[in-house]
Amino acid sequence: MRVHVLGRAIDYALELGLENIEGRCKALSTEMRDGLRDCPGVTVHDLGPNPASIVSFTISNHPGSDVKAKLTELGFNVSVSAPSSTLLDASARQLPPVVRASPHYYNSEEEIDRFLDAVRTLSKA
Repeated sequence: MRVHVLGRAIDYALELGLENIEGRCKALSTEMRDGLRDCPGVTVHDLGPNPASIVSFTISNHPGSDVKAKLTELGFNVSVSAPSSTLLDASARQLPPVVRASPHYYNSEEEIDRFLDAVRTLSKA
């Protein structure tokens, strides 16, 4: 089964075109960042003019581990990055554990919208 899934993933990547994957990932992560910035109590922590497709954020008054648990329960795959994983940056910016989401080329805009709706609901709780 895994070989079949890997084969399908390769086929999809080739159909999309390897040169287009970066652009697709960037578009989805930009859509996610913009949507998160519009959510009350949400702070996006990514820096620089050309951020990677990993989107880091926090929701005020909600520990990262609680946000991860709730989003996982709703079917979203996110992780939490402790300050120790980026010690210099996290220390300099006094970052708490941040939630990390990684939209990829195979995700849809509808999935991003569902994710944003879930975060928006959490941010109001």
